[in-house]
Amino acid sequence: MSLVSEEFPDEVPLRAEEITIPADVTPERVPTHIVDYSEAEQSDEQLYQEISKANVICIVYSVNNKKSIEKVTSHWIPLINDRTDKDSRVPLILVGNKSDLVEHSSMETILPIMNQYQDIETCVECSAKNLKNISELFYYAQKAVLHPTGPLYCPEEKELKPSCIKALTRIFKVSDLDNDGVLNDNELNFFQRTCFNTPLAPQALEDVKNVVRRNMTDGVKDNGLTLKGFLFLHTLFIQRGRHETTWTVLRRFGYDDDLELTQEYLFPMIKIPPDCTTELNHNAYLFLQSVFDKHDKDRDCALSPEEVKDLFKVFPYMPWGPDVNNTVCTNDQGWITYQGYLSQWTLTTYLDVQRSLEYLGYLGYSIIYEQESQAAAITVTRNKRIDLQKKQTQRSVFRCNVLGARGSGKSGFLQAFLGRNLQRQRRIREDHKSFYAISTTYVYGQEKYLLLHEVMPDFDFLSEADLACDVVCLVYDINSPRSFEYCAKVYKQYFIDSKTPCVVIAAKSDLHEVRQHYSLSPHEFCRKHKLHPPQPFTCNTTEAPNKDIYTRLTTMAMYPTFAYCSEFTTLKKISFAGVTDPSHARLRCMCASNRCTYCLCQNLLKLELLRSIKAQLRRVVFNRHMAQADLKNSTFWLRASVGATVFAVLGFAMYRALLKQR
Repeated sequence: MSLVSEEFPDEVPLRAEEITIPADVTPERVPTHIVDYSEAEQSDEQLYQEISKANVICIVYSVNNKKSIEKVTSHWIPLINDRTDKDSRVPLILVGNKSDLVEHSSMETILPIMNQYQDIETCVECSAKNLKNISELFYYAQKAVLHPTGPLYCPEEKELKPSCIKALTRIFKVSDLDNDGVLNDNELNFFQRTCFNTPLAPQALEDVKNVVRRNMTDGVKDNGLTLKGFLFLHTLFIQRGRHETTWTVLRRFGYDDDLELTQEYLFPMIKIPPDCTTELNHNAYLFLQSVFDKHDKDRDCALSPEEVKDLFKVFPYMPWGPDVNNTVCTNDQGWITYQGYLSQWTLTTYLDVQRSLEYLGYLGYSIIYEQESQAAAITVTRNKRIDLQKKQTQRSVFRCNVLGARGSGKSGFLQAFLGRNLQRQRRIREDHKSFYAISTTYVYGQEKYLLLHEVMPDFDFLSEADLACDVVCLVYDINSPRSFEYCAKVYKQYFIDSKTPCVVIAAKSDLHEVRQHYSLSPHEFCRKHKLHPPQPFTCNTTEAPNKDIYTRLTTMAMYPTFAYCSEFTTLKKISFAGVTDPSHARLRCMCASNRCTYCLCQNLLKLELLRSIKAQLRRVVFNRHMAQADLKNSTFWLRASVGATVFAVLGFAMYRALLKQR
């Protein structure tokens, strides 16, 4: 009542009415609901209900009443502990009231009690009569909820708790941008600005380091703060009652009251419409590149097992298993290369974007790049149907599902994409095998990721994930007479009416080809269904297997319109009517028979040609007008007309020649 009215009431009721202090009048900007309890008016059941709802409990005793002090330990603390869960105890504040009636302090009696019970956050003496420490009391109560000491510090041991050390160690490693084991002045300033929105003055930085130097020998190294020094500073903050400083740091880096990273931090909201995929954007790749460089200490463009462990020390678990080394490119020692490292991140983002967001959260992407969340690192591609309509795509990752009977060579096809011949593949342990392979290919100078997924051979059931892809590979063993039958049946049941391009791979082409036990030979089957002829492939080579087929698969995934030409050979960029403007250039299938979808579109060719002629004519007229502005109108228009006529005649002749050729 003294808090609200700021004066001592003449008549004090047995129990005050419930009070809500608005957020705008409290230092922490948090609304506070204060509930009084009177043993004279209320039952034990009502007390138990209020205890279960409380975030913090103030136990009030009279400093001039010894029995009142004794009741704190004999009655109130045991009662509260019996009604609360051991793992989530409510913080307690001991309040010594009526300090105006005595000249001595009760702290000598209270301190042993505080040391005995870890749930007691602090003790404050106050006087409701002369308003001494009344506002401070409720500030400490708020602070006990928002910035509790319990999860951070063990008063008996006078040191940080293991969970706090673990969280602060991760924060140190994330903030150590060059991974040299110390926070230099630039890194300390970035840390200070990130957590407290203000940099430290040079003198303030030196003062902080001098405090550490005076208290420990290995807290400062090369004029930078070591991990031990960093942990010492936070211990000092807490011991001096400044634990809100440590909590500000922890919450900025995503931690909750239990020192666990929050779900909101690890898994920010991101909407992914149907038929859309997820990719990392440019900033995300720059961030991952900096993380790689930070941990590639020997600068060999590959991560050794020790370097990989060091990279993932900020994770609560090891996210990459031994199968990753057989999913992406590695060097001769089997270490993940820079390209393989980026490929694995690309794969994770494509297949499980939530997992990718979680990993980026552990690495501190949103903090280092000062983004609202790591969702800013993700690009959601547009609907695939729109890409097909517009005959162009902005996507960078394309998925190829590889199907075939057991023993047909699917795994070899995947590993060959990573540059491994049959001899290297035989060294792979069975429990380390992967059903995915991802690497980059180049299509007309553009770097794209091709993701190969080996689908387990189950003809009776293929899930939507097995069917959802950009291109399909049907693999059969030319040396096994029943191998092609599986490919034919899968194609006829699942892909014959699909718009997904399909390619038949004649695997193990280094072996003797036998007749397939199917009504049609593979070549006849492909001709009947207007598929490309079976593409011979082998990984039984002395050097790395040929990768042309993977470039072709990526091209077909990017331009599925061209995939239906049964005699498809290659794609070529051409310019109609000699127009050099790139906006007028188009892709064209250079097949032998000109029977593909695009080649048969004569009207499109004619329209493109006429548009080019008109555009060139407009440019000729405009350029002549600008260059010869001083000529008389009659002379200018005469020359322009002649030029336009000559150009039109030449264009029409070119059109006739092109039509005759087709």
